[in-house]
Amino acid sequence: MQPVVTSKPAAPADWRTAPAEDWRPLFNGRDLSGWVVKLAHHEFGDNYAETFRVVDGAIRVSYDKYDTFGARFGHLFYEQPFSYYVLSLEYRFIGEQMAGGPSYARLNSGVMIHSQSPASILTHQDWPISVEAQFLAGDRTTMNVCTPGTEIVMRGAMVKAHCTDSSSRRYGDDGWVSVQVEVLGGERVRHLIDGVPVLEYERPTIGGGVATGFDPAIKVDGRPLVSGYIGLQAESQPVEFRNVRLLDLSGCLDPASPAYRAYVLHADPARCRAR
Repeated sequence: MQPVVTSKPAAPADWRTAPAEDWRPLFNGRDLSGWVVKLAHHEFGDNYAETFRVVDGAIRVSYDKYDTFGARFGHLFYEQPFSYYVLSLEYRFIGEQMAGGPSYARLNSGVMIHSQSPASILTHQDWPISVEAQFLAGDRTTMNVCTPGTEIVMRGAMVKAHCTDSSSRRYGDDGWVSVQVEVLGGERVRHLIDGVPVLEYERPTIGGGVATGFDPAIKVDGRPLVSGYIGLQAESQPVEFRNVRLLDLSGCLDPASPAYRAYVLHADPARCRAR
């Protein structure tokens, strides 16, 4: 009797093998089309004093038209939510921190993932309920994680601290840094620099503190975060962002379909019929 041979499903290809044309530009390099501003103490869509603007092909956070900072913590949100994806961008710090900004915000920015919708952020709310991939410079690691109104799990335990350091090296304050955030719905998130992982955590949920001024109907503690908006941060330190791209990890897993992509990690059968 011949032995029965069984085969295991092939492991998905690494997303680094994705063809360049599968990456979706979120920023066109010319204007803020597809993005919307929310600054604390301002209405949704009010880009006060051109806090966010486009200069030389980059999104720039600038305070040169401000009189005072006034705790105008801000975020520039992409118009569409995502769930399974890789976000890739470059950032660099420029100039001096705006007078009146908190000391911790010097050489400090970040990108928010799994955020509440920008339209649901109240006028005087400081931080969106979200998870932050934190950008720092100087004698500090970068691509750390912070959790305004959220909680995460690392090594099987709920993390109590608001921010947790990555394993990155230190970066100066004058060069571009290339970073990626790999987001797998409500399962797992990895932070990478130049494609190399520096931090990993699991099961993001709503909970914890730090964020204030929010709508209680939005902050339902214990609710898993499985999707949300992406937001570039402004908290008194001038900074630039460029080459903001996204690779969707939801897609067609049927090898017989022309839309099949080996790197996809989350099945969306509708994509098999879309091409």
